[in-house]
Amino acid sequence: MLIVGLGNPGPTYAKNRHNIGFMVIDELIRRNSAQKLSSSSFNGELFKFSNHFLLKPLTFMNLSGTSIQAVKKFYKVDEVVVIHDDLDLPFGTLRFKFAGGHGGHNGLKSADQMISRDYARIRLGIGKPEHKGEVASYVLSDFSLVESEHLGSWIKSACEAVEALLQNSLEDVSSTYTIKKFQLK
Repeated sequence: MLIVGLGNPGPTYAKNRHNIGFMVIDELIRRNSAQKLSSSSFNGELFKFSNHFLLKPLTFMNLSGTSIQAVKKFYKVDEVVVIHDDLDLPFGTLRFKFAGGHGGHNGLKSADQMISRDYARIRLGIGKPEHKGEVASYVLSDFSLVESEHLGSWIKSACEAVEALLQNSLEDVSSTYTIKKFQLK
């Protein structure tokens, strides 16, 4: 299985809402003692544990599919899971879906174009700004202090879901790990 976290490379974006996929991959790397692979031809940071791959595309969000496709083809991986932020879900929610539309998410658009829509999605709700015109600045801003206090447990839940997905169906994982409503304190 190829597990991809979407985000943008570099320290400027590291704590942005749009980088929650990278944050989950970083924690999966730590939890599973994943080994870094040579990844210069994949335009991403690639790690492996057991028979599974963890990928952080370094192409910036809009071109993530290029990196995903390169790893998928080279290692002949059939199953792909993409972990990403979702504006349409409230902060702290965790949802699961197979295939579907991109909802305006440029990383998913790119993945859809390069590998088709047939992959599992782990959707982490980041909420949305008050005005539609603020979407770009919102996703590229850091989590608030209050939100940051909850990131650790939220990322842990997402990692547990990914690890469960390695041995269970998406439907089973969804019924166990979905977080529908999260209350900020």
